[in-house]
Amino acid sequence: MGVALTRSAQWTAVGHGAKTLEVTPLNEAIVKEIIMFVESFIYKYPQEANYVFVEPLEWKTNLDPSAFGSGYAVSGTTVKSEEVDKNGEPLLYLSVPQIKIRSFGQLSRMLYIAKNMKLKEAQACIEDYEFSNGCRAPPWRQIKGEICYVLVKPHDAETLCVTCSKEGVFLNGGKTDDEGQINYERKGEIYKDLVTLLKEKSAIFSENMSKQEIKFSEQPQKDQPNEAPKEEVAITHKASVTSRKSTQEKNRINLGRSQLTKRLEPSLNWRTSVSSKESRNTLRDTQVEKHGGKLEKSRSSVSPGRAQLIRKSVEKIEEIISDSSSESEEDEEQPDHRQEANADLPSEYWQIQKLVKYLKGGNQTATVIALCSMKDFNLAQETCQLAIRDVGGLEVLINLLETDEVKCKIGSLKILKEISHNPQIRRNIVDLGGLPVMVNILDSPHKSLKCLAAETIANVAKFRRARRVVRRHGGITKLVALLDCGKHSGEPAQSSLYETRDVEVARCGALALWSCSKSYANKEAIRKAGGIPLLARLLKTSHENMLIPVVGTLQECASEENYRAAIKAERIIENLVKNLNSENEQLQEHCAMAIYQCAEDEETRDLVRLHGGLKPLASLLNNTDNKERLAAVTGAIWKCSISKENVTKFREYKAIETLVGLLTDQPEEVLVNVVGALGECCQEHENRVIIRRCGGIQPLVNLLVGINQALLVNVTKAVGACAVEPESMMIIDRLDGVRLLWSLLKNPHPDVKASAAWALCPCIQNAKDAGEMVRSFVGGLELVVNLLKSDNKEVLASVCAVITNIAKDQENLAVITDHGVVPLLSKLANTNNDKLRRHLAETISRCCMWGRNRVAFGEHKAVAPLVRYLKSNDTNVHRATAQALYQLSEDADNCVTMHENGAVKLLLDMVGSPDEELQEAAAGCISNIRRLALAIEKARYS
Repeated sequence: MGVALTRSAQWTAVGHGAKTLEVTPLNEAIVKEIIMFVESFIYKYPQEANYVFVEPLEWKTNLDPSAFGSGYAVSGTTVKSEEVDKNGEPLLYLSVPQIKIRSFGQLSRMLYIAKNMKLKEAQACIEDYEFSNGCRAPPWRQIKGEICYVLVKPHDAETLCVTCSKEGVFLNGGKTDDEGQINYERKGEIYKDLVTLLKEKSAIFSENMSKQEIKFSEQPQKDQPNEAPKEEVAITHKASVTSRKSTQEKNRINLGRSQLTKRLEPSLNWRTSVSSKESRNTLRDTQVEKHGGKLEKSRSSVSPGRAQLIRKSVEKIEEIISDSSSESEEDEEQPDHRQEANADLPSEYWQIQKLVKYLKGGNQTATVIALCSMKDFNLAQETCQLAIRDVGGLEVLINLLETDEVKCKIGSLKILKEISHNPQIRRNIVDLGGLPVMVNILDSPHKSLKCLAAETIANVAKFRRARRVVRRHGGITKLVALLDCGKHSGEPAQSSLYETRDVEVARCGALALWSCSKSYANKEAIRKAGGIPLLARLLKTSHENMLIPVVGTLQECASEENYRAAIKAERIIENLVKNLNSENEQLQEHCAMAIYQCAEDEETRDLVRLHGGLKPLASLLNNTDNKERLAAVTGAIWKCSISKENVTKFREYKAIETLVGLLTDQPEEVLVNVVGALGECCQEHENRVIIRRCGGIQPLVNLLVGINQALLVNVTKAVGACAVEPESMMIIDRLDGVRLLWSLLKNPHPDVKASAAWALCPCIQNAKDAGEMVRSFVGGLELVVNLLKSDNKEVLASVCAVITNIAKDQENLAVITDHGVVPLLSKLANTNNDKLRRHLAETISRCCMWGRNRVAFGEHKAVAPLVRYLKSNDTNVHRATAQALYQLSEDADNCVTMHENGAVKLLLDMVGSPDEELQEAAAGCISNIRRLALAIEKARYS
């Protein structure tokens, strides 16, 4: 492809000699070919798609960070892929406008995200790509040591075409045509550098150079590149993508970076084996003051740069230890790796550090004053947060929590609550043992202290290790108790709950439980501590600030089956539905998400309908600005749509038309739910007609080229359901939807394979010429036969169903027989999975209709296991098995095997079945066995 781009693509020089692809049909065809190759790479070569490039592809993109959905961390103008290499570096990194991609998998995903901009993105990536090693030569010339090519026009000679290589510089064969192709062959000797070559080739250049007072060293200085005088020579780079000005700018940036790195480098004597305790002691002892613009350090202090390096080492060790946690279902929050330097820090940084000094050495009054003064700063600003930490302030604040002075505790917690929004500070608080101290404060009789401690715990418990510490120190039980804080007052618990302070204590407790409930172990601890009835009671309040964390906690916990049963028992669904009508968008979002979690259960789906929850859910579909809420609402609709009665209501509320309108320009989280809901609705004829008339088929087919596994599972189900209608099938076929479904059989994820296979069945059944269509897929029949080697039962069942359908065409049946379908099916015959048994029996029945396949199944020992299928409790299995045995009984040896394995008695019981197909197949099989027996008996006496 690189050769094609260089030799066949049509390039045009613009600007400073840089080249771009011309707008021509040939170029467009080449770029589209590249796009097709990259898009399909992740399916054709899933293992190779994960390989990490030695150097990233990098270009200026027009993609907006908001276009990236699940699988990516989006922050302002930057995007990082969750997929990383062994060093933890993201395989896709976007910092507007530069994008770096380091694997074919991420390149494929980027093209999917780019949608209608993919042509521009591919072109931007290709245009005069510069290799990260600095080479501008094409790769097939780099292996010969060539670096770049330069055109030089001296005053007294013809234009020289020069090759710069690792060996030196030399003249090449020059440009071969008007399109700028180069004859790379060397002409003449090799010179050590360009100046030496030009002195040899140009007398005027040599004369002028001798007048210059410039000393050219054997090797140029790192930051002082050699340049020939501008008036003497004009140099044009053959493959340049940046002007000399931008190169110099890069040099200045790199110089600045190197200087910053030097400031942050530790001394050579710095020990790398620093323990966690030693580093914290070092940080605790650090004191920095500013006097007359100079920095003075105490004897035991270290520079902020060095302290940062020590801290990073410790955090990395902690991270490795924490990753071995048993709570593997949760995500550990990664430490922030931002570099810090002690230059250009605002005055607040130094002022806060002075206040920390007073906290360390002052009396009670001075401590309270210092805390109050510190609270006046903007503690949401990172500079202020790090100022407290860098001078050992966190240790002091945590120590104050263990004093007997309530005012000091309150002041300290107010500061810790604010600065604990910072991920680094959260980790430091846990490292310094702050969480157990805060858990103990939850027992305090002072409600203000309990509130502040709970809120701070809520901030800190954002990562796995912190949540585990809270639980192990009894924090969950104490936080649950806060939900019932009014029960000991003189008034009844319910009325006391509405007192302002009691409500605030309960709110803060719920807030902390919300953070802690992201752990499975903590969910169980909340349930065992009696949290569900208390949360249910709080759900009846009218305080929205209270309701949000309460519903948030229920939403997290509802992912567990035990909780869903308790939620039904406590009649929580009714209040979740009621709060869907709130004007608070965040409350609506969490109520919808809780319904989404609970609606896995049929009884819950019915409760949502009976309490009038379907109409507000349908209404909220019209508000698409808040994507988080939209994802929650569409998720709730999807799960509720599993019940047919609910689908009827959604059709009444015009929700299906609205869902079709959401099939484009939505985040993947929303699309997964929307398509999931439509897939459930498509099970009914009326809804399939609505989707087709609303133009829903095309956007559904368009989604078949995605990479999101959950989305692919749902969209294949929806497309397959639509294909039941002949009119819809015509549209799917015209849009090349069947080929796209077939290509998904190569997807590495078994759920996607199975869902695609199930969707193919109605497509094949309703295609005009299914046999020819299937044969048109290159390697398609061999692919589907090879899928019978899978170890996934759902994949096997779905593939059997596909083979049953394609085998209706005799030519296809002949081909799959040649590909070894009989031994593979026979090998599966010993399965005990009824779903697989049914479809396997149907496939065997169909395959018996070609050549000597009946005999081959007997030879491969498939008959006896099939007889055992008749002992199943599933009538569908009985019918399919009886039909397969009837076909197999056309062979005498198979009849003997059936008789020996007790098939006659089992089949006799089924002759009286109300299922006519089962009756006929059972009777036909018995007839063939009986005919064989009579023939044997007759032969014996004749």
